[in-house]
Amino acid sequence: MKKLDLHFYAADAVTVAQQLIGCYLVRDSDAGRIIGRINEVEAYISTIDKASHAWGNKRTVRNEPMFRTGGIAHVYFIYGMYNCLNVVTGPDGDASAVLIRGVEIVSGTDIAAQNRHDKDFADLSRAQQKNLSNGPGKLCRALNIDRTFDFHPLTGEELYICEAIETFDKTVTEIAASKRIGIDYAEEAVDFLWRFTG
Repeated sequence: MKKLDLHFYAADAVTVAQQLIGCYLVRDSDAGRIIGRINEVEAYISTIDKASHAWGNKRTVRNEPMFRTGGIAHVYFIYGMYNCLNVVTGPDGDASAVLIRGVEIVSGTDIAAQNRHDKDFADLSRAQQKNLSNGPGKLCRALNIDRTFDFHPLTGEELYICEAIETFDKTVTEIAASKRIGIDYAEEAVDFLWRFTG
């Protein structure tokens, strides 16, 4: 196992976002281990980014984890139904984070399928299999990640990110940069190419 350390998370959010592509998000629980290869992320930097929940250095109870030192999780609730997992980056007070938008489940697919659909993976429809964890709310349901993981250290034991784990090594062929999704309100930040896929 090669777990990412605090030095990795100390970089700026755009750098961390790109480096997370091809790494593995790991969720260990009593049900077993789920491993998902990270294939879609978005970076948010509050000082220059009107799409950030902490734009203008506005500190609230909800966004408090973003102001902490990089290397912890920030899980927030949207639309009254979805949890979203963010990786906090940078130094204390920086208010930057990377939203994990999608993972490909490479191990523990039955656990993930049970978490989302109460069925084993083989019993899911083709569409359900394809869409198991390809969105921030979907992956949080599949990996059973909720707001109890807000402030959770990503160097811990229940939720962490690795360059290599079990038989899986970091794999990246190409990283594409594009505009982020669902931020039409963010003025010039709409055009930031801070969504990375690969």
